[in-house]
Amino acid sequence: MSSIKEQPELGFSTSNLPTQLFINNEFVDSKSSDTLSVYNPKDGSLVSDKVSIADSGDVDTAVAAAEAAFPAWKAVPALQRREILLTFASLIEKHTRGLAELTRITLGAPFETMGKFEAGLCAETFRYYAAWIDKFAGESYPQQDGFMRITRNEPLGVTAGIVPWNGPLGIVGLKAAPALATGNCFILKPSEKTPFAALALGQLIREAGFPPGVFQVLSGAGNTGALLARHMRVRKISFTGSIPTGKLIQKMAAESNLKRVTLELGGKSPAVVFDDCNLDNAVEWCVNAIATNTGQMCYAASRLYVQDGILDRFTEKYKAALEERARAVGDPDNDSTLVGPLVDEAQYQRVTGFIERGSQQGTLLTGGNLVRDKGFFVQPTVFTNVKPDAEIYRQEIFGPVSILNSFTTEEEALQKANATEYGLMAGVFTQDINKAMRVAAEFESGMVGINCISITFMNTPFGGSKQSGLGRECGRNALEHYTEPKTIMINLNY
Repeated sequence: MSSIKEQPELGFSTSNLPTQLFINNEFVDSKSSDTLSVYNPKDGSLVSDKVSIADSGDVDTAVAAAEAAFPAWKAVPALQRREILLTFASLIEKHTRGLAELTRITLGAPFETMGKFEAGLCAETFRYYAAWIDKFAGESYPQQDGFMRITRNEPLGVTAGIVPWNGPLGIVGLKAAPALATGNCFILKPSEKTPFAALALGQLIREAGFPPGVFQVLSGAGNTGALLARHMRVRKISFTGSIPTGKLIQKMAAESNLKRVTLELGGKSPAVVFDDCNLDNAVEWCVNAIATNTGQMCYAASRLYVQDGILDRFTEKYKAALEERARAVGDPDNDSTLVGPLVDEAQYQRVTGFIERGSQQGTLLTGGNLVRDKGFFVQPTVFTNVKPDAEIYRQEIFGPVSILNSFTTEEEALQKANATEYGLMAGVFTQDINKAMRVAAEFESGMVGINCISITFMNTPFGGSKQSGLGRECGRNALEHYTEPKTIMINLNY
């Protein structure tokens, strides 16, 4: 297996981890003596206890550097800014294996099913938004009453993004690329559980040609994120994570300088499977949607509602496919592994706790057993006949655990699918396009798949309704969330 050690030009390896902050285009020590400890989830071993924690002084320094860089960065000609973003994308792609390994050692994500995808997503996001730089124009309105009206999309200034541990490289692109493309400066705060790939980006940021202060990386725990959310000179913060933390971020933003906020929060995504579906297609999508990244995906299809007429056949196929996937649970260092461990002991205890309590809340169909004698591995697990008030029915588990219930009528399926405070993703499986469009329209969800689920696209909005989020990432919408529309009125009769 190739590894980061075969690409010494990256500058970092598993024996030479990036642990310093990246401020003003330099790797620097934190002003604090406190450090983070991170562990390998395949066996619980210590990876490093030296990861820097950015304190208030470090955050102030980074914000000051971004403020100083902002006037020149927003004035950089479109073609030049585009080339910097494109170069950065190419560098990420060049170092795909190395960056993925820096993530794998603390996330446990196998390269073939997650590491390669993440690096590709990050690179492609920068390419996508680079192409928008000279196309995100304002509007003009016909002359009326002696006035002409035009609008401009202007950058906000210093912006920040807090990235979760389950997508520590891919989600960097979703937040940083539109911010930088529109002329903002950007401060990245990676998760304390998966900091290394983000910190290693510092070298690529310099190599791509970003001026000092434009793109910076501050590692740290929740307190570092809070410092950014409260900072009076940060104009926008984008957060991906849990609903409780998202509420705190929004509160801190409002109590400081009323900064803009984008929140991409939790999910409990329903898949509604009708009698007339393509059964094999429905099973394949539903299996992938709960097993990918060991179920640690906000839009994982964790609630399945299957119509009575195909319930037995779907259940049999779904169970067999997940048990086949369970046989591919193993060491994430091996390229043949499809399902790795959960991220850490805390997540393992959370997920296994749900599984243990779930045996009293439904009927165990498959899974629920210990996979290995060490590490944080969990079998894909399914419960059937789960009551609507059950904990495993209503709460996001964030692991490879789903519930499978039946329904009879379309109205019943919609009522069950919409009966939560989550509204991120939903899916409907049927070969009747009229029914599909009717159900899709009635889902209380920011995203809907027809004959697919748990999928997104770069050029369409990503985000949820209800408590699953606020604002959107991807597509033109992301650019709008990083800019302020300015209206200019020209008096033609003076």
